[in-house]
Amino acid sequence: MDTTEQQFAETIRQHKSTIYTVCYMFSKDNDEVGDMFQDVLVNLWKGYQSFHGESDIKTWIYRVALNTCISIDRKKKRRKTVPLSMDIDLYHDNDADTRQVKMLYDRITRLGPFDRAIILLWLDAVPYDEIAQIVGITPKNVSVRLVRIREELKKMNNNQND
Repeated sequence: MDTTEQQFAETIRQHKSTIYTVCYMFSKDNDEVGDMFQDVLVNLWKGYQSFHGESDIKTWIYRVALNTCISIDRKKKRRKTVPLSMDIDLYHDNDADTRQVKMLYDRITRLGPFDRAIILLWLDAVPYDEIAQIVGITPKNVSVRLVRIREELKKMNNNQND
């Protein structure tokens, strides 16, 4: 393995959780998340040589991961799929914290991809100026959008048909 491959592998090891966090915001299916992760890795590798450190590596990784997942999400919505479901979830945890997290996750997944990306970054404690750099808007616009997104999340009820 040459030094570029070693550097890339180390970068991925350091930021693997960031990539998975983005992928999980765009799918609930573990196999699909794994496929998204692989697509993100391919796109990161393709762009790795051209990354010149003009922004923080984590910012660049977020941007590539978000753009990749948004593209996959758009393609997925154009295809008709028939969801398969089981009547029982053997791993379902029903304590109050788990229900609260699940409710928030369900609501976030109903947001549009751009708003989902912004709230995801905010929940990951990314500063406004870095969120702005990742998604391509001003920090002030990030602030305004977050207020609107939080209001939208509060207004949503728990069923999918609101």
